[in-house]
Amino acid sequence: MEKQTVLITGANKGIGLETARQLATAGYYIYLGSRDQERGEKAVGQLKAEGLNDVELLLIDVTSQASVQAAHDEVAAKIDHLDVLINNAGIPGPFPQPAPNLSDDAVKEVFEVNFFGVVRTTRTFLDLVKKSPNPRIVNVTSDLGSLTYHNDPNWEHYQVKTGAYGPSKSALNAYTVALAYDLKDQVKVNMVNPGYTNTEFNGNRGPKPVEDGAAPIVAYAMIGADGPTGKYVSDYGETPW
Repeated sequence: MEKQTVLITGANKGIGLETARQLATAGYYIYLGSRDQERGEKAVGQLKAEGLNDVELLLIDVTSQASVQAAHDEVAAKIDHLDVLINNAGIPGPFPQPAPNLSDDAVKEVFEVNFFGVVRTTRTFLDLVKKSPNPRIVNVTSDLGSLTYHNDPNWEHYQVKTGAYGPSKSALNAYTVALAYDLKDQVKVNMVNPGYTNTEFNGNRGPKPVEDGAAPIVAYAMIGADGPTGKYVSDYGETPW
């Protein structure tokens, strides 16, 4: 049987790399997206050293339409459809991020990757995704994008307020809701929060092992035709908006 294919952006390290590992182990063919060739080759080599050979590097910088288009054309020359698109690439931005005096450039830098990068990549690869018999899009978000949590003094991360990162994920969630609606009955589209995971992204401060952070992303990448769409979820279930 033909292997299902998946593109994961920002997959050369952290949750993206672990997601690639778990999906490759499950029998998927992986296009490992990385904007840096050396780091991408290192990640691919790491997976192949583990016996996961169905993985190849795809150079893609989600902040550049030219780069995203070139990546699309490279994939389209090899396969006629893409089963799963995982928009994982993201940056935290400079810290701290006090809202009152955050610079325009700081906000733009974060949104360019976390929001516009997803819009750009999704738009460009959608033709290949739509050709899949069971297409899925997973947008990696954060519970820091939850406005409900941010207004709950009892939430464990209530004190973690960011003027750029959290808003970029709230915007991503809103975009994903619209995307899921527009693609209803065509593509399963969901937002997955991996949680506070121990990765370089947060200076390895997160308590959750990377394997556990990737698990819900993998689960929603593998949902069947009867699976949900338009959901905002974490490993504990649905996340409040």
